Amino acid sequence: MTANLTNPPEHTMSFFGLPPLPWTGIAVALVAGAVMLLAGAGLVLTIGVVLVWTVTLWLTQPAPLVEVRMVEVGSLSRQAMIDLIEPFGVPVLMLDGQRIAAANAAARAELGGHIIGQDARVALRHPEAITLLDTREGSVTVRGLTGPRSIWQVRRVAVDDRLSLIELVDKTAEADISRAHTDFVANASHELRTPLASIIGYIETLADPDARIDPATTARFHATVLREAKRLQHLVEDLMSLSRIEAEKHDIPRDLIDLGQMAASIGGEVGATVGDNRIVVVTEDAMVRGDRQQLDQVIRNLVDNSMKYSDPARAVELRVVRRGHEAVLSVTDHGEGIHPDHIPHLTRRFYRTDPGRSRAAGGTGLGLAIVKHIVERHRGKLDITSKLGLGTTVTIRLGLIEQPHRLPAPASGDQSMV
Repeated sequence: MTANLTNPPEHTMSFFGLPPLPWTGIAVALVAGAVMLLAGAGLVLTIGVVLVWTVTLWLTQPAPLVEVRMVEVGSLSRQAMIDLIEPFGVPVLMLDGQRIAAANAAARAELGGHIIGQDARVALRHPEAITLLDTREGSVTVRGLTGPRSIWQVRRVAVDDRLSLIELVDKTAEADISRAHTDFVANASHELRTPLASIIGYIETLADPDARIDPATTARFHATVLREAKRLQHLVEDLMSLSRIEAEKHDIPRDLIDLGQMAASIGGEVGATVGDNRIVVVTEDAMVRGDRQQLDQVIRNLVDNSMKYSDPARAVELRVVRRGHEAVLSVTDHGEGIHPDHIPHLTRRFYRTDPGRSRAAGGTGLGLAIVKHIVERHRGKLDITSKLGLGTTVTIRLGLIEQPHRLPAPASGDQSMV
């Protein structure tokens, strides 16, 4: 509670910050002086003893006013502490005993403004947090504080006998990253182990002198080993590519690239390889800032995916158009389409809607993950739409660089100065 200094109690009145007069002590001193006079002591001596007694009592007694001021200083410190924690980026609560006296903006956003004034045990509602509140200081991990999968590190620090601070640090993203890394290592190990096991098995069979394998079977085994080895090579290349892209994700590309011209060139190469009837290329000049190698990889990955899953009787469509301030790259196939439940997960590493078909087609499960990371590095947008039985379209939007208009060449005989 804040002390009221406007009308302080009577016993705290003083002058110029000195202690108040000790009226009780003065009365005792006067009585003692009267007794000395009756006993025959001189008047001067009696007055001197009374004055020394009174001044000594006055100057040596504690001053209640100082205590009142200290209470006020404590109150100001508390308000200053509230003002101090308000701009913190992490949620911070100030507790008065076990009651929440204040909460900064981050805490109100996570837990709600209604928690101010509540008992902290009711506001936090978790056994781990309640255990922490039974101690003066400490730290615990609380799961599910703001959501089913949320993880918070909750730390309590004592300020004085009454006040303490509760700091909440969100560890959810850190845990998600750790879980993603664990899943990635597990999936990568599985993807690498499968072709290796196949290669080792066939080689051991071919190397067995007692196997008595006929030439046709031997040739089939060799073809299988070669296919699995190439699959392993593609997987390692994709993993290394993904690692390089992630290492460069904060570096914004600066090269000027005509996305339409690049797409037309890649489309021409694909048409020459698989047949012009398998791909339709429609492009416009669209200048963007980007990494040439990575944008080339994006287009080739998308076209390769579409070729694998499209109806062989229908062409894959590769388009680059300008729309407003964006260059829009789209690749459309006319295959079986993708169920809506799968679409949010397509850019996850090693995610496959049909694992058997994907492996048979030579896919590593990393193509769209690589595309997503490249698009993010280029500060672009990736969108995937699909309809069952009709096909799938992958669209990428990148910022368009407007080219300055060129002045027309002067006509013959025109002597105007340039």
